[in-house]
Amino acid sequence: MRRVIQLLALTVFMTGCDLSPRLLPMPQQTLREARTGFNTKIVSTGEFAGAPETPNGPEFVLIRYESPAGPLAAYVTPDPGDGKKHPAIVWITGGDTNSIGDVWTPGDRSNDQSASAFRKAGIVMMFPSQRGGNDNPGKREGFLGEVDDILAATDHLAKLPYVDPSQICLGGHSTGGTMVMLVGAYSDRYRAIFALGPVALLEHYGGEFVYCDPNDDKEMMLRSPIYWMHCVSTPMYVFEGAQNGNWDSIRLMAEKNSNPKIQFFKVPGHDHFSVIAPLTEKLAAQIVKGEINVTQQTVQGLR
Repeated sequence: MRRVIQLLALTVFMTGCDLSPRLLPMPQQTLREARTGFNTKIVSTGEFAGAPETPNGPEFVLIRYESPAGPLAAYVTPDPGDGKKHPAIVWITGGDTNSIGDVWTPGDRSNDQSASAFRKAGIVMMFPSQRGGNDNPGKREGFLGEVDDILAATDHLAKLPYVDPSQICLGGHSTGGTMVMLVGAYSDRYRAIFALGPVALLEHYGGEFVYCDPNDDKEMMLRSPIYWMHCVSTPMYVFEGAQNGNWDSIRLMAEKNSNPKIQFFKVPGHDHFSVIAPLTEKLAAQIVKGEINVTQQTVQGLR
């Protein structure tokens, strides 16, 4: 079901949106400053996703982590029992990012939204649901309060005895890519951030995943990564397949960006989905080696 939702999200973006930028003046504040004292007004809710499935294999366990919204569900790699501290990544899937589902069944290489390359490389993975998703407390806010949930999930992950807290990365695909860009603008606690197929402006989702008033400029600005790139202080890498994806939206960010901490990569020979598997294999190898340095050469010839 989640894959159908993600395909729908991409279709809405490609066919239902005017990509000509209607940009507000770029803020001088940081995202953290802009959010201080701001109270969002939620005017709609998404579908009830129900309780998350229990993993049917050894790859993950279902846990609850404490967030400002209450206890939220997550899948996390269990202790491998080798007495070592491992690098880890918090991964945010696309579509309804607030809910989690089956991330343990092998996906087709042309569309591996579970980003299985990381766990196959021995990297601890955490897939956190967020407020209002699954059977969680709270309401979906769509790219706002969810930032706090993901940071709370990261705090939980960092305390696990088999995780190296200094080697935690953050990544996500599609709406998850948009989400991690906002987290990266709000916090510097990650080793690196990988955003696959995000968008610059929340309105580029054509009304999908918008739970606030879409006519309220402040509400929409706080949820749109293009306005907060100046806040990023952690290495952030933004990727998209060259074919049938969100590159036109990402290009707006690339053209506006003056922050050397953010790099943008258009990946030849791939689309919004096929880019995930070969790219995450490259990223996983760099994480395990302890040397994250993504260049244009990294994304050339991916198969």
